[in-house]
Amino acid sequence: MTHRDVIAVGASAGGVEALRALVHGLPAGLPAAVLVVLHMPREAPSALPAILNRHCALPVTAAADGEPVTPGRVHVARPGHHLLLLGDRLRLSHGPSENGHRPAVDPLFRSVARAAGPRAIGVVLSGAQADGASGAYDIARRGGLTVIQDPQDALYPSMPMAVAARRAADHVATAAEMGDLLARLTSVPLPEGLDLDMDPRLDDEVAISDAAARTTDGVPGATPSGFGCPDCGGNLFEVGGEPIPHFRCRVGHAWSSESLLDEQDVATEGALWTALRALEEKAALSRRMAGRTSVGRYRQTADDADRAATLIRQLIDRIADRSS
Repeated sequence: MTHRDVIAVGASAGGVEALRALVHGLPAGLPAAVLVVLHMPREAPSALPAILNRHCALPVTAAADGEPVTPGRVHVARPGHHLLLLGDRLRLSHGPSENGHRPAVDPLFRSVARAAGPRAIGVVLSGAQADGASGAYDIARRGGLTVIQDPQDALYPSMPMAVAARRAADHVATAAEMGDLLARLTSVPLPEGLDLDMDPRLDDEVAISDAAARTTDGVPGATPSGFGCPDCGGNLFEVGGEPIPHFRCRVGHAWSSESLLDEQDVATEGALWTALRALEEKAALSRRMAGRTSVGRYRQTADDADRAATLIRQLIDRIADRSS
C-alpha cells in the first residue's frame, strides 16, 4: 500500500492570492511534496518562496536542480526555468517555452504524470488562457487526481475552466478549501496495481521540456497542423490524445489551442495596424497630390483609402473587445 505523495500546483494571473490561501491550509507533516509553478518574468527574482513561507506550516524553498523531492516541503519554480520531476529528483531546465512561459505548468504536470503516475495530484489555480490543462489531462490518464480552483473563486477562471472543458477535473474547491482537501487526498492508501500503461509520448515531451536533443516530428502521433509557431515561425505539429489538442513546433515551443488563438489575435491585430498605417499614408499622399494637380483619380484614391481604414479600425475594435 502507498499513497499520493506528489502534489503539482500551477497558477498564473491571480495565482499569488490563491497560493497563499492554499498553503495556509496545508498541515505540518503533510506526507507529500508540493511542487509549485507560477508564471513569472524570466529576468526578475521571485519573492514567492518568502511570501508563501509567511502563510505555510511547511518550509517553502526555491527549487534547486538535482535536489530530491521531500515530503512535507514546498518546492517553488525559479524564474526562467521549467520545473520538472525526473525520477525522485527535481530538474531545472531551459527547455522551450510553453504557452509563452518558462516556467510553465504543463511541463511540470507531464513530468509528474510520468514519474509518479497514480501517486500524483495536479492542482490548477487562477490564471488566464489554458496552461496546465494538457498536463492535468496526462495526470488523469496515468491514474492521478486533478483538482481545480472553483472558477467563481478564481480571479482569472480561464485555467481551471480549461481543465474542466477536458473533463479532467476530479475535485473542485475554493482556494481556502484546498489545503484540507489535499491533506485528505494524501492520507488515503492506494491499492497496488493502479499504475497505468505509460504513454510513450510523455517520454518525448518531457525530454523536449528538458532541452534534450529531440524534435517534435519524432513524438508518437504528432501530425503537421498547417499552423505556424508564434515564437519562432516554425511549423506546428498537433500532439497528444486529449479532447482538445495542443501544438508543438519542431524545436519544442508548445501551445494550447486557447493560447494559440490568443497569439493569433495578437498577430492579426499587428497586421491590421500595419495595414491601417499604410492606408492612412496612402490617403494623405493622395490628398496632397490632389491639391497640386488636376488629376481627379487622386481624390477618389484618398476617399477609397479612408473607407478601407475605417473598416480596419472597426476590425481592430472587435478583436480588442473579444480579447478583453
